[in-house]
Amino acid sequence: MSKIKLLSPRLANQIAAGEVVERPASVIKEVIENSLDAGATRLDVDLEAGGVKLMRVRDNGAGIDKDDLPLALSRHATSKIYQLDDLEAVSTLGFRGEALASISSVSRLSLTSTTGSEAWCAKAEGREMQTEVQPAAHPQGTTVEVRDLFFNTPARRKFLRTETTEYQRIEEVIKRLALSRFDVGFNVQHNGRAIHSWRAAQSQIEQERRVAQVCGPAFMENALHIDIERSGLRNRGWVALPTFSRSNADLQHFYVNGRAIRDKLVTHAVRQAYQDVLFHGRHPAFVLYLEVDPATVDVNVHPTKNEVRFRDSRMVHDFLFRSLHHALADVRPKDQILNSPEQAEIPSGVAIGEFANQETMAFRSPGGGI
Repeated sequence: MSKIKLLSPRLANQIAAGEVVERPASVIKEVIENSLDAGATRLDVDLEAGGVKLMRVRDNGAGIDKDDLPLALSRHATSKIYQLDDLEAVSTLGFRGEALASISSVSRLSLTSTTGSEAWCAKAEGREMQTEVQPAAHPQGTTVEVRDLFFNTPARRKFLRTETTEYQRIEEVIKRLALSRFDVGFNVQHNGRAIHSWRAAQSQIEQERRVAQVCGPAFMENALHIDIERSGLRNRGWVALPTFSRSNADLQHFYVNGRAIRDKLVTHAVRQAYQDVLFHGRHPAFVLYLEVDPATVDVNVHPTKNEVRFRDSRMVHDFLFRSLHHALADVRPKDQILNSPEQAEIPSGVAIGEFANQETMAFRSPGGGI
């Protein structure tokens, strides 16, 4: 008798949920990313009990056709990629087609959407997807409603923290996503109380206002705006002056082609750029956006898509180091330098003098214009 058996779809979904759905914040991340990929310009997020009881995300995006609703709740079904070549140059936030199926396997999920005059709703409650789709009332876009997270996996529910802690983790995810898309408005409610209302920001001043709302006004008052481009790479955003260093790395937001990531290579490059002007144990603060050719970065290296792999990691590291080092050197008083530049550990191939003549830069000093 064979000892190897195929897993049931339900069990396979729940195993996948263990990788994708760690806590309510994981659900919010996956659902909002789908909304952004659908072209939404407004997102309304309603939460109850830290997201454990209810998470509802409504967008005004492209919507999902009636015939596609059952597929949207199936594993490995996606509109983001169609062939291997697409996977090698992913430009969307989501692409694996596992998120909704994994979420529905450990919750009571309803998916309501319209692409025109008719709206339809599909539901799943911790079991194999039911193909029945019912009529509904809904404006243009999609609403994903997730209730009773982990209701059928009590062992995993025991690992959740307090309502306050789970909400704070959701809030951190929403803040990171709000910084990634200034052109999208975000409205957040928790237990019936309005928490955040961030309007879409188009101009430089509006974008800085949102950064101040998310990161705090003190960050923007001490931030330097940079916009540097070279060799197909572009690094833009805001970096805090060394005098605004932090005791922990809680104000570090880095994006690659609009995707929020945490990467050791990036962290190392930034720390090297700051090492001349930061005391030991202090951390820089920044909101930075790196733009690269999607074909030169692999986003399919982690289940939660929080990590990426660069094809030419040395070039990316050197570019980030050079751009930030030059920006900080351009504004800092000489008496703030803790170690001479000659003593700093500079990566191979970095020529600061040559870099200053090759780059196209735009700097904004605190309180000034571009």
